[in-house]
Amino acid sequence: MQEAVLQLRNVTKVIGGRKIVDDLSFDVPAGEVFGFLGPNGAGKTTTIRMIVGLISMSKGEVFVKGISVRKQFEQAMTHIGAIVENPEMYKFLTGYQNLVHFARRHSGVSKQRIDEVVKLLGLQNRIHEKVKRYSLGMRQRLGVAQAILHKPSVLILDEPTNGLDPAGIRELRDYLSKLTKEDGIAVIVSSHLLSEMELMCDRVAIIQGGKLINVRSLQDGHDSMQSKVVIDVSNLPSAYQLLTDSFKDIEVSIIGNQLELKTDKARIPDITRVLVKADFDIYGIFASQQSLEEQFLEMTGGEMVV
Repeated sequence: MQEAVLQLRNVTKVIGGRKIVDDLSFDVPAGEVFGFLGPNGAGKTTTIRMIVGLISMSKGEVFVKGISVRKQFEQAMTHIGAIVENPEMYKFLTGYQNLVHFARRHSGVSKQRIDEVVKLLGLQNRIHEKVKRYSLGMRQRLGVAQAILHKPSVLILDEPTNGLDPAGIRELRDYLSKLTKEDGIAVIVSSHLLSEMELMCDRVAIIQGGKLINVRSLQDGHDSMQSKVVIDVSNLPSAYQLLTDSFKDIEVSIIGNQLELKTDKARIPDITRVLVKADFDIYGIFASQQSLEEQFLEMTGGEMVV
C-alpha cells in the first residue's frame, strides 16, 4: 500500500451531549477509491464535513499529506477537492466558462490544465454548451472536473451517484478509476448503493453509530473476505456435529438439507478431509463469495444504508 495521503486520528464530534462520530481512525493511500458506508445517522456526512472543514472536530485530527486540518486549514485544503451533496455551478454559463471561473480561485490553473481535465472527464463535445442544458450525469462530471482542476491529492464525493441512470453511474465509475490510476488521486466516496460501491471501490469502511465497524478490501481477489461454503452431505445432523466439534472457529448451520459454513475457501480441503475420514458421503461442495450487501447487513445487524 502506498503512503497515506489522508489520515483520520481519533476524530470525534459531539453535538448536544451525543457522540455523532466516535473516535474514528483510518488511512487512505494515493491511487485508491475508498468507500464510506453506514446506515442512516451513522456519521458519514458529519465525518466528511469535518474532513473538509465545514464543521469543527470536538476531538482528534485530520491530516492531508501530513498537514493538519485543525492547525493549517488553508494549506490542507489546497490538497482536497470535494463535492458535498450537489455540485454548484452557474447554469447560465457554459461548462467551460464555469471551469474558467472556478480556476480563478486557485493559483496556477492554466488553460492547458482546464483542457486536460475536460478531456479526462470526456466533456469535449458538450463543454461549450450552457450548463442548464446538461443532464444530471453531465453536471456530475463537470462537478468532478471542477473539483480536480487544482490537482488535489484527495477527491471527496458525497453521494455522487444520486439521480444518475445506470449508464451515468458506469461512466462515473470509469472516470474515478482513471483518476486513481493515471493521476494517483485518492478518492473517497460516500454512497448508499452497495452494489455500485462493490464495483467502484478498492476498500470500504463501514461505520455504525459513529464508530468504525470494519475496513474491507474489495480488490484483492476477495481472498481476504469470507466465503459461504455449502456442503451437500449424508447424515446431516451427525456431519453438523462433527464439523462444529472439529472447527471451533467456523460458524456451521443447517440450511434446508445442506450444511452452510462461513469461512474462506482455503479451509475447504481441511473440511473435506475431516468428512471423508469419518466416512460421510459428499454429494457436492459449493463456495460463493459474500456480497458487500450481505457483509454489510451482517455487520450492522440488518440496518439499511441511507
